Amino acid sequence: MPLRRFIACAAAALLPGVAAAAELTLPPTAAAVSERATALGVYQLPVGPETADKVPSQRFEGQISRRTWRVEKAGTVLQILAPLREQLTGQGYEVLLDCAARDCGGFGFRFGIEVVPAPDMMVDISRYHFLSAAKGEAAVSVLVSRAGGAAYVQVISVQPPEAAPAVVKPAVQQPTDPERPVELAKVLEVRGHAVLTDLVFDSGSTRLQDGSYASLRALAAFLAANPQYRLLLVGHTDTVGSQEQNVAISERRAQSVKERLAGAYGAEEARIDVAGAGYLAPIASNQIPEGREANRRVEAVLLGN
Repeated sequence: MPLRRFIACAAAALLPGVAAAAELTLPPTAAAVSERATALGVYQLPVGPETADKVPSQRFEGQISRRTWRVEKAGTVLQILAPLREQLTGQGYEVLLDCAARDCGGFGFRFGIEVVPAPDMMVDISRYHFLSAAKGEAAVSVLVSRAGGAAYVQVISVQPPEAAPAVVKPAVQQPTDPERPVELAKVLEVRGHAVLTDLVFDSGSTRLQDGSYASLRALAAFLAANPQYRLLLVGHTDTVGSQEQNVAISERRAQSVKERLAGAYGAEEARIDVAGAGYLAPIASNQIPEGREANRRVEAVLLGN
């Protein structure tokens, strides 16, 4: 089976003064999950471990691509990352940061860098490895982590604005629709719970904003296809305010999600329970703004009938 390739703008090598973006070969079991592109933007490339609630970074401006893959039957995160590091250095990239979870800064680093939202990119705080590298005006970061029986790879690349658009040529193209229910179903079945990352509440309110939510559409489809399961929607908060207040707020937000899930997406209301955990189950440090933002969330927890 041919190896899956990530080719970012090989044509740029033909332009005078323009650095060619990296070409990386991923393991043959890598399946494309998502692709996001910015025609012209700024990426703060992490160049050092988290220190004093900050991740040192270097500014790169240009075309930005964000891609993620799920790797089945993978080895350790370092076994996946090491060949990618070797390929980058072989192409003349200078490695600026190469660290494992604790050495990077653990929670603080994870929530101080850009990460594609779950379920497209899953990060275990205790099992990830990060690498950043640069070559002239081009930059690449690679994040590898494990979740359940699979590994996830995120590659963010920046190339000069005048370079040709990045191109992906996988051996077998996988669907990359982030709204398809199968991805959320995998997260629920592997981990037993999933953060609903696309929910947006009115500022200072427990009301879920109007709009179309891919996560709720996926949850409704999952419930319809799996009558043996129920869901518990759990609201979480940061540590601002008392725990009593936060429990009430988090439960009302979970209830708002349930009402939208049943009313707009046709989910069976009797199979959905709600609870508020307040600030008892943080997934990041409440001492930094990024951590508090991550802790304000609603999670779906998988239950049996």
